This record gives sequence, structure tokens and C-alpha cells, in this order.
Amino acid sequence: MQNPEPLLLTLDVSLPVAPEAAQCGFPSPAQDYPTEELSLVEHLIRDRAATYFWRAAGRSMEPLIPDGALLIVDRGVTPVPGRIVVAIVDGEYTVKRLHVDQSGQVTLRAENPGFPHLVLPELSEMTVWGVVTFIISPAS
Repeated sequence: MQNPEPLLLTLDVSLPVAPEAAQCGFPSPAQDYPTEELSLVEHLIRDRAATYFWRAAGRSMEPLIPDGALLIVDRGVTPVPGRIVVAIVDGEYTVKRLHVDQSGQVTLRAENPGFPHLVLPELSEMTVWGVVTFIISPAS
């Protein structure tokens, strides 16, 4: 993984919103013009000072996080089991799903079944750097 890029405090991207929802079932006639604007920052960023962009590298989290996807990571969100986190394990950054079993054993789980989960031995040093709040990847 590459180092995070801090969110620019002046960043605000507002884009037009279509007047109707796009049907995923049968087509619906839609109007040809947007009626309002939506701020992406307002919808994707909870706390600008604690939010960073990370570029994902590797395939252990596919298909959920494809190689090269842009991750929005919030350092102010409490890491709870089940969330995807950026963790530092023995000095190395990794993105995995946080799991803690009943005995307190921490496992960082890969989404891709072809990759092993990372079970943390007792003497391993692990810190959750932040929680992935959004994944931005190109449509396939």
C-alpha cells in the first residue's frame, strides 16, 4: 500500500443529481436534466481532519476491494469487529476485515478465499490505523 493522501480541507466536489432514481429492474423514462446538486464531500466524509485516501494494492480483498481501488479511511471511527480496517502489523500496512473471537484472538481476514487470514500471534504488534468507510473503484 502507498502512503495515505490527506484530504484537502478545501476539497468540495458537487455534481448534478438526476431527478429520478435509476431503475435496476425495468426501465423507466427519465427526465433529461438534473434538478439539484449533491456534495460528495458532505456524503462521503464524516470528519475532514481525520479522513485520508489510500490506494489499495494487491488482491487479498477482492472482489470487495479490487487492486488499485481508492479507499476513504477515517481515523476517528472506532474499529469494531466486522469492519474493514487499515492496520499496521509488525510495521507493515495491510487492509483486512477485523475479527475478534470469543477468547479475544484477533484475526485480520482476507475477502479473497485464495489468501490466508492473518491470525495475530501473542507477540505480534498490531495497531488499527483507521477504518475504511468507502471504497471507490471503477465499474467493471
